Amino acid sequence: MSGNPKYPAGYSLRKRRSQKAAFAIFRILSLFIVAVLFAILGFIIVKGAGVLSWDFLTKAPEDGMTAGGIFPAIVGTLLLMLGSAVVAFPVGIMSGIYMNEYASKGWVVKFIRLMTNNLSGVPSIVFGLFGMALFVKYLGFGDSILAGSLTLGLLSLPLVIRTTEEALKDIPDGIREGSLALGATKLQTIWKVVLPMAMPRVITGLILSLGRVSGETAPILFTCAAYFFPQLPTSILDQCMALPYHLYVISTSGTDIEAQQPIAYGTALVLIIIVLVINLLAGLLRKYFENRLKMK
Repeated sequence: MSGNPKYPAGYSLRKRRSQKAAFAIFRILSLFIVAVLFAILGFIIVKGAGVLSWDFLTKAPEDGMTAGGIFPAIVGTLLLMLGSAVVAFPVGIMSGIYMNEYASKGWVVKFIRLMTNNLSGVPSIVFGLFGMALFVKYLGFGDSILAGSLTLGLLSLPLVIRTTEEALKDIPDGIREGSLALGATKLQTIWKVVLPMAMPRVITGLILSLGRVSGETAPILFTCAAYFFPQLPTSILDQCMALPYHLYVISTSGTDIEAQQPIAYGTALVLIIIVLVINLLAGLLRKYFENRLKMK
């Protein structure tokens, strides 16, 4: 037993068997999760691939959404994702920087962190109701892309803040002290040294937030999504169609659910492809920042 390089001397046979059993359970659970994921993706691909075509991707819905395409919904989804990013990314990154780099480690920061964690667990429909009350009604934006983007930005803000803060925590204090010792100001140290080093993990959080808002239905249901809006929006104060809401409508309350079912699967597949492309682009961007750090 002591001659086995994998185990130290005195490591009992019972402990070794327990360890192997635990690792086997972890492997089985991991494979099960992967199998379920591939089963879901495979089902949607098989059902939706036959619907995809150039017309489906570039035309507006027709005949009560039983024919035509989903182009306005694709554009609306991308606009909402972009709008939420414009709202959440600057505020979230600056908030994370403040909490980790400037704020004193007292009860105020602990309270803010607690509230941020609580917001992460709030159901999205609550954000939708809040967005309707504040942006649609009180501020007078109406059902619009602006109201929907602000609501989705608030929804993703806690994730961006926590990811940024955790990424900055992992940067050793010695790097900050070395930069300050060379004469850089605190702001220069954060902007030129600390933030670039944390950027790969920050980008991961940003993309996770985009992935979340891309599939949300409840917030846009109350703030911007239109049941049938075949033309493209001309301003941020217009309503828009969106893939999650479009999928919900044609799957549950359309004019002809049987005829719309293939379109629903195609819509779901397009939404998955959009999220996949965004994640791939994020991976390339993360790799770019990692290579820049290695070159430095």
